[in-house]
Amino acid sequence: MTSILDQYEADSARSTGTTFSAQMSYQEPIGAGFIDARLTEEQPIFTKKKVNFKPPDQLTHLVVSNNFLVMAMSSNILLRLDLEHPDQPDEVELPRALDDKVYKIFLDPTGRHMIISMNSMESYYLSRNSKKPKAITKLKGHHIDSVGWNWQNANNNTTSAILIGTSKGIIYETELTANEDSKFFQGSLDQYLKQLYNLGRDGSVSITSLQFDRIPGNTMTEYRYYILATTPGRLYQFIGNVSTSAEPPMFYSLFQQYENGSEHIQFIELPGDFGHSELHLYFPKFRQPAHSFSWMTGPGVYHGTIDTTGGAGANSVLANAKLIPYPKDKSDKPVSMVMTEFHVLILFNDRLKAVCTLNEQTIYDDVYPNERFGKLLGICKDPIRGTVWTYTTNSVFKYRIVHEDRDVWQMYLDMEDFETAKDYCRDNPSQLDKVLTKQAQFLFNKNKYEESAALYAITQNSFEEIALKFIRLPQKEALKTFVMKKLSSLRPQDKTQITMLVTWLIELYLNQLGELKEQNQDESQEYIAIQEYFRTFLGQPKVKDCLSNNRGVVYDLIASHGDVEDMVFFAVLMKDYERVISHHLQHENYKRALEVLQNKQNDVELYYKFSPILMQYTPKETVDAWIKQGRQLDPKKLIPALVQYDQEKYKQQGNEAIRYLEFCVQQLDNKDTAIHNYLVSLYAKIQPTNLMIYLEMQGENSDNICYDVKYALRLCTEYKHTKACVHVYCIMGLYEEAVDMALSVDVELAKQMASKPDEDDVDIRKKLWLRIARHVVEEEKDVKRAMEFLHDCELLKIEDILPFFPDFVTIDHFKEAIITSLQEYNQHIDSLKDEMEEATQSAEEIRKEIQSFRNKYGFVKAEDKCSACNYPLMVRAFYLFPCQHKFHMDCLIAEVLPSLPSSKKTQVEGLQRKLAERDDNRLRKPSSMSKTSDLEVKTQLDNLVASECIFCGDFMIRCIDKSFIEDDEWITAEQEWE
Repeated sequence: MTSILDQYEADSARSTGTTFSAQMSYQEPIGAGFIDARLTEEQPIFTKKKVNFKPPDQLTHLVVSNNFLVMAMSSNILLRLDLEHPDQPDEVELPRALDDKVYKIFLDPTGRHMIISMNSMESYYLSRNSKKPKAITKLKGHHIDSVGWNWQNANNNTTSAILIGTSKGIIYETELTANEDSKFFQGSLDQYLKQLYNLGRDGSVSITSLQFDRIPGNTMTEYRYYILATTPGRLYQFIGNVSTSAEPPMFYSLFQQYENGSEHIQFIELPGDFGHSELHLYFPKFRQPAHSFSWMTGPGVYHGTIDTTGGAGANSVLANAKLIPYPKDKSDKPVSMVMTEFHVLILFNDRLKAVCTLNEQTIYDDVYPNERFGKLLGICKDPIRGTVWTYTTNSVFKYRIVHEDRDVWQMYLDMEDFETAKDYCRDNPSQLDKVLTKQAQFLFNKNKYEESAALYAITQNSFEEIALKFIRLPQKEALKTFVMKKLSSLRPQDKTQITMLVTWLIELYLNQLGELKEQNQDESQEYIAIQEYFRTFLGQPKVKDCLSNNRGVVYDLIASHGDVEDMVFFAVLMKDYERVISHHLQHENYKRALEVLQNKQNDVELYYKFSPILMQYTPKETVDAWIKQGRQLDPKKLIPALVQYDQEKYKQQGNEAIRYLEFCVQQLDNKDTAIHNYLVSLYAKIQPTNLMIYLEMQGENSDNICYDVKYALRLCTEYKHTKACVHVYCIMGLYEEAVDMALSVDVELAKQMASKPDEDDVDIRKKLWLRIARHVVEEEKDVKRAMEFLHDCELLKIEDILPFFPDFVTIDHFKEAIITSLQEYNQHIDSLKDEMEEATQSAEEIRKEIQSFRNKYGFVKAEDKCSACNYPLMVRAFYLFPCQHKFHMDCLIAEVLPSLPSSKKTQVEGLQRKLAERDDNRLRKPSSMSKTSDLEVKTQLDNLVASECIFCGDFMIRCIDKSFIEDDEWITAEQEWE
């Protein structure tokens, strides 16, 4: 047999399919942001396509599951097709008695297991891999009207526990196995079939549908199940627990509670029984819990959701149920039904109608001409793949479902179920905007203004229109919420819009705060909360970035409301600390200003600007702040803050200024003359006791002193600090002035000043001491003390100070001094005699040594070598020293020349040139005069370079600190080492 599927008659499908779903070629834009331009017609939700298939016999039944299709024909042959390989059909012949026909066929969700019920009340089981149906002997004598398959079964070889509903109203439980050696097909003892419940006790009634599924349980040892069973007029619910270790039949205990009366059976009964009904569950995905149900019954389709959370009641899982009437244009009874997520497809004798379960509207009506296709027999749906199939006696049709939920959002919107509507239009901004707009208006009508504003802000409606809507309201929270949300949706490049919204929000916040202030509620919780929200808003990154470029406008706005606290907060937020500090200073809150200056910012320029004021009112804290900044501050720029004070009124400020200047001098090692000069001036004015300590610390070396000596002298003179003046005179080298001023204070101080000049300046030192002696003699009349000067100063003699004494002084006062002086002269004469004798002896020894050197000689051998270059000595002119070291003349000159002073170096080079020139002249014209001149030149050269041996004389000692490598040779040597 050739392929019978996916070969469609397009012309037939176009001629027979009619859709009433919304189709539009263009939608008007709903706002500034969206344009829904669909220029081509939308594809219908339901599209029918006829399968190009001509059955060999008339069809009686058709089922499909998991892409596996089974058709039963009047000839009792089953035609099985794997829809993934439709060109490989499979035929199975059913065992039958004479004139026996197929009653019903049932295929499990996986497509692996099939049950066939015959008119003769025989039942067969057929697995997918088998071609031989096997009789279910225990069910003999029953018409199977429904099968409740186990949706949790994942075994391909067994059906697991399933429920069987018969035409007599009995519910059985059984398990069928596909294995050839299965116990079910070896005899009655090997197959279990257990009757669980009888719904036909009051009269035989067909169980038209059976569905069951598992509910999440409360314990790990039990499962909870719900079982739905339908008869033509009733829908029954059975709910109970099943142990995970229960032996077959597993549902026996569940039904037993209804048998013994511990649980009351729950059912729904609808009028208008027409002898048949169908129950279908919708599973979003295979083996997931069922989402909804649909029950085709007499008055219509009873539709609702499956609620396993207990919201429908303790013994019910059916919730939100409603009755959807059959279309009014159809008076005949429905044949069959299937359900999708949002529709029920009801099959009548001559047509298929699709009704939306949300709005109960018929959206699709597909007519089947009986004269062409034959009578419609049934409709089925693949529970796994979702495809829908219909069939007549001689034709098969397949329905394609495309974007079934396209209009669902609108239906939920019409029902005001906004959250669900949003779920179904997430991918369509245009639809989502409509939902949000309608929800916002709904909330506005319910006086939920803030929630409404939050939704309006994310729609594409006109900003001005919505803003006017909320401006009219007496309370402004909703307007603030709307503007805030709009602000959060703007992009960083929308700077103009951001600025406008931020400014508006600031105005709204300030108005709220101002109204509360007018009502004297500025300490209420409401005021504090609004102020906190306001400050949080100002601190948002987007808002800060906007305000940093428009801070002047915000300052003016806050100032117009007189909100000082928020003005300061905003200035701090903008890091406009200059404004913050100025504000505190204007309000005489100096410590707060200093705290901001010190802890909130890092701009040292503000220290220079505000320190003059702070130093006047908080000198100690200000100086502490300066010291904490350390080297970051330039002390010279702080001098204006240090000098602006009244000594009488603000004496503490002067002490604090001294403290900071001492920190600069002692800790920071500051050398600026201005700083030291000002410190000297403060010492002179305020702390004279520390002036001398400072001056002595600075030392007496004028090159290392940091203050201006002349300025210090003028200050010391002005404030009559005599000792300081003496010290400064000494530094300036004015020793006479220093001694004269010291004599006016203390003779000991004058003696110290007289000792200051260098020892080489004998005349000056003697002159200073004579001044002191004269002062003692003439002013203090103290002859004894004047005599003591002869011991203190070695330069003074008795004869130097005698002229200062008056004529009436007797010799007794000088007796000891005269005797001491005479003794010193005698000692000096004796030492001179000794020195003369030593000189005479040394001269005699030198004459003897010179005489001995005249007769001294040395031997030079032919193999002797130069002590410098280690080459044979006699190849050229050489020097022989008494120590027996021998050098070539040029080698000795090369060794000695680098260590000679530049003047002697020039002389040696000049003498060498003269010798070279005379050698040339002598070769041309010899003369005795040239020989005499050569001898003089060589003598001069010998005196310069050969006065001593370079190894044994003073030359070697002078070269002891000379580097082995000269500076100009260091780079070359370093490269060679590398």
